[in-house]
Amino acid sequence: MKLPVLSLILFSLCMHQAQAQSEVFLCVDERGNKEYKNTGITRGCKKIELPGMTIIATPKRAPVAVSGATARSDSGDFPKIDSGTQKARDSDRRQILLDELKSEEGKLTVLKKDYSGGEPERLGDESNYAKYLARVAGMKEEIGRTEKNIEALKRELGNLK
Repeated sequence: MKLPVLSLILFSLCMHQAQAQSEVFLCVDERGNKEYKNTGITRGCKKIELPGMTIIATPKRAPVAVSGATARSDSGDFPKIDSGTQKARDSDRRQILLDELKSEEGKLTVLKKDYSGGEPERLGDESNYAKYLARVAGMKEEIGRTEKNIEALKRELGNLK
């Protein structure tokens, strides 16, 4: 007998608390400043009736039909591609990487020639020695970047099947 009465009291307290949280009061002070509060105990407060919250459930999405070589299997795996198409893609990728590697190696050769062991020729507009040192430092950084690019391209080529 005590359990139903106790649960009824707890339920009514929870409902009262939920109702108190939903009340909003607009309070205006003597200077005309508006303030929104959850209690209307101060002077100049009026209870505001807010519209109820409407929640609209999103419709379920239908699965997209996929056809051809990219059809998905029932297990939800990635699309399957026939081996001929994949070999052609791999061949194209290898050729692109080789072309880029050749380009970077040519660039490195030119950069090292211009750098000439850390003592490149001074240009006519470099009357200030600091300008010359800044250009040399930039050249050294560019050589380092190009060498890292070459290493990355070689690594990528090594990863190909």
